[in-house]
Amino acid sequence: MVKNLPPILEVGNVLIATDILTEPFCCDLEACGGACCIEGDAGAPVTLDEIGEIEESLDAAWPFMSASAQSIVDRQGVAYTDVEGELVTSIINGKDCVFTYYNEDIAELPKGCCLCALEKVCRDGNSSFMKPISCALYPIREKRFAGGLVGLNYHRWAICEGAVRRGRELQMPLYRFLREPLIRRFGAEWYEELTQVAKEIEGLQQENNHT
Repeated sequence: MVKNLPPILEVGNVLIATDILTEPFCCDLEACGGACCIEGDAGAPVTLDEIGEIEESLDAAWPFMSASAQSIVDRQGVAYTDVEGELVTSIINGKDCVFTYYNEDIAELPKGCCLCALEKVCRDGNSSFMKPISCALYPIREKRFAGGLVGLNYHRWAICEGAVRRGRELQMPLYRFLREPLIRRFGAEWYEELTQVAKEIEGLQQENNHT
C-alpha cells in the first residue's frame, strides 16, 4: 500500500474504499464451494425492481430450487425485510438463499458447489435477469446514504481466503475481477474513470517500491 493514500476515494460521485482498487481478489469456487450463497444470517439485499424481476424469473428457476426453498417462497415470497429493515432474498433455516442449487453436471466446477438458480436460467436463455446486483458485486458491499450518495466497501470474509490467494497469483485486483457487475451498476464511463484512478494508484505504488 502507498504511504498516506486515503482510505476512501471519490470516483464519479461514488465513495469507494481504496482497497477495492489495490487488493487482489478472484473467486475460486474449488476453494470455497460457493459458500457465500449459504453462509450468513440474512439473504442478499434486493431492490423493489429486482424483486419484480425475480418474480418474473421464478417459473424458470423453480425446478432448480429445493423443496424447502419452494415451500418458503410459497409462504413468504422471494424476499423479506430483515432485522435492519432491508429487503433481502428469502433464506432457509436462517442462512441458505432459496435460489441456491448444487452442481451435479458442470464438469469444470466441483460437484456439490453452490450455484445460483437465477443465474443458471439466465445463462441458459430462459430469463433476462441474472441475479441481484448485491450478489454480483460481492465482496463489494454498497451503502446508500441520504441525498443519493453511494459508498462501496470491501467486505473481508474468511471463506474468501482462496479468492485472495488466487487474485494474488493472477495479479488481479478486486475492481478488475468485478468489472462486469461494476459496469452493470454504474456504467462503462464510470468504470473507465475508476480504471484511470486505479492506474494512478498503481503508478504511485511502483514509485513507492523504488524509493
